Amino acid sequence: MSPMKAVILAAGRGTRMRELTRALPKPMLRVQGRPILEHIIDGLGRAGIREIFIVTGFRAEVIEQYFADGKRWGVQIEFGRQTVQNGTGKAAEPARAFVGSSPFLLTYGDILVRPETYHDVLGRYQHKPCEGVIAVTQGEDVRQGGLVLFDSHFRLRRIVEKPSLEELDALRQDGLLGSCQPVWYNAGIYLFAPVVFDFMAQLKPSPRGEYELTDAINAMACTGHRILGCPIQGRWVDVRDPEVLRRLEEESATSQS
Repeated sequence: MSPMKAVILAAGRGTRMRELTRALPKPMLRVQGRPILEHIIDGLGRAGIREIFIVTGFRAEVIEQYFADGKRWGVQIEFGRQTVQNGTGKAAEPARAFVGSSPFLLTYGDILVRPETYHDVLGRYQHKPCEGVIAVTQGEDVRQGGLVLFDSHFRLRRIVEKPSLEELDALRQDGLLGSCQPVWYNAGIYLFAPVVFDFMAQLKPSPRGEYELTDAINAMACTGHRILGCPIQGRWVDVRDPEVLRRLEEESATSQS
């Protein structure tokens, strides 16, 4: 495989973690003795990705001082700050110069997967002509995140953010969501051609008043850009709240006993 760059979005505070993120940015919370972000960087390195850009924001200096230039992990790390917390659709923009004309893997800084997952996403991109890949998983409540709809070739049709029960029923009635088909949940790991930045630049605020990455992805798909799905095999954890963090620590303690 040719060299690939990666961008990690780690600017948010993680308010659902409550007092745990009073002094620490969420990606620096520890799982099995190491920050979440360190697990991600280690996994990217194992997948052969050596150039990594981390977008920081809240308590940026904590992340920047801990990881420095990345040599300790065998990678090269650069940083940029999202100075205004205005949504995921603008979060990657500080990395645009770093990305240049290269495709890049994009991941949120609180998603834990096996290192093989990054390798699978790279392979999906490189073996099929496309402008993007979106990793997906099953078994999650799509009303809490993004429902990803594909055509029969596993090419993205669109992403529906936090659909209500009524919206899910309407999608089934329209034939977009089959009763016997898998329900795919947006796993928060992507691979894009740099054209995605053009779509990010054109974003308008969502009803929540934020710029949404999924709106840029939907715009790409609507204008004919080919975005393919990549099912995650094995572990996928969104470290979204203290309960998930506690469960991870309990699993770690059990495996070590």
